Amino acid sequence: MVPVLTSKSVSLQISPMQISAIASQGGGRMLGTEATEGSQQQSQIVVYPGELCRVALEIKNWESQPQHLTLKLRGTFPLEWCQVQADVDSAPQFKTAPQNSMVQTSGTAIGAGSDLVTLEVAAKKSRHADLWFLIPDDFFEGQDALQGSQGNQLNFQGCLSIYASQSLSQGSSSSPIQESNFELNVRPQSTYTTFLPIVYQEVDYIHRFIKIFEQAFDPVVNSFTSMWAYLDPLTAPQALLPFLAHWVDWSIDAQIDLAHQRRLIRRAVEIYRCRGTRKGLRFYLHLYTGLPLDEHIDREEDKSISITEPFGQGCLFGLAHVGEDAIIGGGKPYHFDVRLRAQPDSPIDEQLLRQIIEQEKPAFCSYSLRIEIEHC
Repeated sequence: MVPVLTSKSVSLQISPMQISAIASQGGGRMLGTEATEGSQQQSQIVVYPGELCRVALEIKNWESQPQHLTLKLRGTFPLEWCQVQADVDSAPQFKTAPQNSMVQTSGTAIGAGSDLVTLEVAAKKSRHADLWFLIPDDFFEGQDALQGSQGNQLNFQGCLSIYASQSLSQGSSSSPIQESNFELNVRPQSTYTTFLPIVYQEVDYIHRFIKIFEQAFDPVVNSFTSMWAYLDPLTAPQALLPFLAHWVDWSIDAQIDLAHQRRLIRRAVEIYRCRGTRKGLRFYLHLYTGLPLDEHIDREEDKSISITEPFGQGCLFGLAHVGEDAIIGGGKPYHFDVRLRAQPDSPIDEQLLRQIIEQEKPAFCSYSLRIEIEHC
């Protein structure tokens, strides 16, 4: 489309504010395009889904008297994608990000117009306004973009028209006194092109071609930046847990739930270091049951996980105290008692608990297990 000048009394200039606006195919059209008589130029506006795009408008009144002008917008794109602001520096507040909906038009026909703003332009003066575009975030992923005859449409046609407000108020079918056509190009945002020389960054084909490689390599690059999460049993995918368990020679028990397995694999080396000791057994039971270690409590019997040895020196005259440490026979050697104080809302599998103790204790030791439920 070619901008048409129907009146020399008003001029309209469209200036996209993006530095990365697409260069023209014929050797470099200017970003800003002013509608003048016989002009063959057309503004090209590049928009990225989910990002605000600002287009500066300059309306100049060449008459020697003020004019009331109404700015209208037509296009093959949804008109809810855009808003206009007159003499305001801040960006507009879109109520919600527009939902993805392809335009229900055929070919490149210009749809019905919509009034944007009415301005009073002083004689021999200019008025400035900003036209803002916001494309849905899921423009390229939405189902509407993948189906239908308009599914592959990336370039839309638009037209800004200026009408005399007086002629519109009279209800007559007046013609615009000025028009300026533009092309709205929806493109995916690319970071790879920032590494290219400026002359290549201005070529639309290179942008779209490089984006293919960016989408292919980005998952691989991102996996390197988050590699630590794959090597940590607490955050690694479940399918990778057997591999991490093999690293530390840990046998995965299907009876233990996934959350406990992750903690055990992560602390496996610490468990090996203290295996066969009271500290090691208490640490293992702490990881499985979630009960506190209570290392700040000195008396063993008062801890949530209590491991005591009941044998002593026996009943020796002059040394033993009746009722305290006088045990006939000296107790059972190599025997220890395990007592857990569990919460009512956190039941403990006694069979699995005995399996853990059998695995961690020295082979020649015996034990007794008691699970107490604390009541508030």
